Amino acid sequence: MIIEKLISILKNDPNYKWESPYSVRDLVSVTWVRCFQIIRGMFLKPFLKHSSGLVFVGTHVKVRHGYQLTAGKNLILDDNVSINALSVNGIKLGDNVSIARDSILFCTGVIAQKGTGITIGDRTGIGARAFLAGQGGITIGNDVITGPNIQVFSENHNFSDTSLTIKEQGVTKQAVVIGNNCWLGGGVTILAGITIGDGCVIAASSVVTKSFPANSIIGGVPAKILKSREKLSENI
Repeated sequence: MIIEKLISILKNDPNYKWESPYSVRDLVSVTWVRCFQIIRGMFLKPFLKHSSGLVFVGTHVKVRHGYQLTAGKNLILDDNVSINALSVNGIKLGDNVSIARDSILFCTGVIAQKGTGITIGDRTGIGARAFLAGQGGITIGNDVITGPNIQVFSENHNFSDTSLTIKEQGVTKQAVVIGNNCWLGGGVTILAGITIGDGCVIAASSVVTKSFPANSIIGGVPAKILKSREKLSENI
């Protein structure tokens, strides 16, 4: 199949194979959409700091301060994605990154407090309606997959002084780091200052309030370790 072969070349994965059959109508429909995304991407690429490959852009995508956005090969920005890269380090997206529809990535909350930025590694897919707030810095590793509606925060409002409004007390910025090969289920919330080790699995709707080591299976509100992937592999 020509299209299958083309995708394997774009992904630089000679082992890429479709697991399901598709009709000619399916293939024409998908190809039609992708062609229009490539055309929109051609108009966006000159406004980016750097892009080393194709950019697929859906409808109603908004990219502000694109001169601070670096993209690798084959970036996909689905419909209604909103990106604001204004920050100290900008937004850096690796090869074969996909940002699903209605997602929001921003780095600066208020103009008086310039944010840090967001980095997303190779082959990572961000699910629909994600909310990534990179004021304190967010780093997401390679080969990470996420369900819809995840939220990642890297800034908190200070509120200890009751003589002042919360708005007057400023913020505390704390970086979030999500390791390689992690799976975040739908609706996961990760709070500021958290580090998630490589290979972790986080159950849907969990609220992560502390850091966890590599290969942990995490779940709950607040999240806690349920199992270890390393122990599961020992039983296989």
